[in-house]
Amino acid sequence: MTAPSTAADPTDVYPGYLDCLADADEYAAIEVALGLLDAGLPAERVLLDLVAPAQSEVGERWARNEWSVAQEHAATHISERVVAAVAAHANPRPTRGRVVVACMDGEWHALPPRLVAEVLRLRGWQVTFLGASVPAAHLVSYLHQHDAHAVALACALPVRLPHAHRMIEACRRSDVPVVVGGRGFGADGRWARRLGAPWAADAPAAAELIADERALRRVPPAQLSHLADDEYASLVRRRGELIDSALADLCERVPATRAYTAAQLDSTVSDLGHIVDFLAAALYVDDASLFTEFVEWLVGILTSRGVPAAAVDLPLVHYAAALRDFPRAVRALTLGRTALLAAGGSAAR
Repeated sequence: MTAPSTAADPTDVYPGYLDCLADADEYAAIEVALGLLDAGLPAERVLLDLVAPAQSEVGERWARNEWSVAQEHAATHISERVVAAVAAHANPRPTRGRVVVACMDGEWHALPPRLVAEVLRLRGWQVTFLGASVPAAHLVSYLHQHDAHAVALACALPVRLPHAHRMIEACRRSDVPVVVGGRGFGADGRWARRLGAPWAADAPAAAELIADERALRRVPPAQLSHLADDEYASLVRRRGELIDSALADLCERVPATRAYTAAQLDSTVSDLGHIVDFLAAALYVDDASLFTEFVEWLVGILTSRGVPAAAVDLPLVHYAAALRDFPRAVRALTLGRTALLAAGGSAAR
């Protein structure tokens, strides 16, 4: 397609830019972004007022089942190419210390932290972007080789919070302060505070925090004394057993499940695993709202794909029975069922 005409206001070109992503037109998307720069818009605003909201819309379109995984991946790749083009056009020179930016181990959503990295670069920092899923040991090894002012860690999914805590502590043992961000820490950063880590809501907030060394090193203590009850560790050990028993129970109660194709069965097992993993994350930070928010999200995803919300109820009931000696887990599962009912699911009989 032909790139839309540009102006120095991202809102004017936003609809056309989304069309570029929908059409997988990389060259037109880059032309829109560079046109804004040529019109005098600062590179930081192009990244935060055009690329970032457009990428959020890409994720929403996948969640609403309007776009396939392939379309979402294609659009994300184009967004990454646009970020690279904007960065190359701005080409700032570092005047401040090194900041290392990375995703948590097992976290593959690399575009949001890439945007943070580029905003930091535009503000004069020498930035090393390590990308997606960085093992804690490799990150620490890198920090030992390169002097860093700070580390910025991103987490998009709360299920990675136990890994996030280990990475935060590993950085601190290397005497490098950490700032964290991403939806995985909660919309208001409440799970970052539970882990004892400074949290930034967005790229500008991260840049301001990193520039304030006293604030960066003013670390609140982690609030994880509840882990002494061993519920989290026991649940993780029983993960495979729980998934297997939930699948068997589902096949018994819903005979149609036995006729699932291999792809449908894989998807079902994956969803059963996600329920256990998010429950475990909720136990780790001792916040049932993490699990209820996941249930609401899962119901939205499944119903957009024609799967009734009630399909989530049976596994919740099964897990509650299997974990009857785990009071915190049972409470989270009970609240999850309440959230499910509010979303339109029916209680299992």
